[in-house]
Amino acid sequence: METTSLADFAQAARTLARSARQRELVVPTFRCPPSLPVDRSIRRTRLGAVVAVRVKGRPFVAVAADMIEGIIVTNRLSGPDALRVRGALWAALGFAVSANDTPPMRRVA
Repeated sequence: METTSLADFAQAARTLARSARQRELVVPTFRCPPSLPVDRSIRRTRLGAVVAVRVKGRPFVAVAADMIEGIIVTNRLSGPDALRVRGALWAALGFAVSANDTPPMRRVA
């Protein structure tokens, strides 16, 4: 699996932010790496949240999943709303989203 570059991370952050804003969601600030020895951390602020994701040595799909979950958690989404937004965010990143629980697959152009 290909590891994620900072350019991939930055592009994903812009794409996810645009898609979240279109749905009138709060867009967290994305940064890397987390200051803790974890893959993802979320810190709430009075203006929203900061989602820090470890990029180095991780496949893009893992980084993207952490970023998407950061948006879900920031907006306190659950149930059908979370599923709908999660699917839309994966699609915004160019992944095919299926109705079952299989991992998303990158679309081939």
